[in-house]
Amino acid sequence: QVHLVESGGGLVQAGGSLRLSCAASGSIYVIYSMGWFRQAPGKQRELVATITSGEDTNYADSVKGRFTISRDNAKNTVYLQVDNLKPEDTAVYYCNANVRYSNINSRVFWGQGTQVTVSS
Repeated sequence: QVHLVESGGGLVQAGGSLRLSCAASGSIYVIYSMGWFRQAPGKQRELVATITSGEDTNYADSVKGRFTISRDNAKNTVYLQVDNLKPEDTAVYYCNANVRYSNINSRVFWGQGTQVTVSS
């Protein structure tokens, strides 16, 4: 099995910054794409940013220029640097990873989420 554990969330004032981390562990052969999603109360989970194994990145329009996704393949970890936070960024942030966990099997795994709260 593969486990993803997020960290780095918290309470921050508008305009502040956080660095979210998500470490994967377990039966990992290869990690393909990794990503961050978020879900605010009463809303659907939405994509924030993704990064491929070749480090191509993609961002939601609402976070472009403020959030930066990166990964450390040696540590099986994906990061999300979140700057210039706004109250509307308040949500539970989840990471996911597309992982090959055996010679022939792969699937997407999810972390448990980390809360980010931005006060105005």
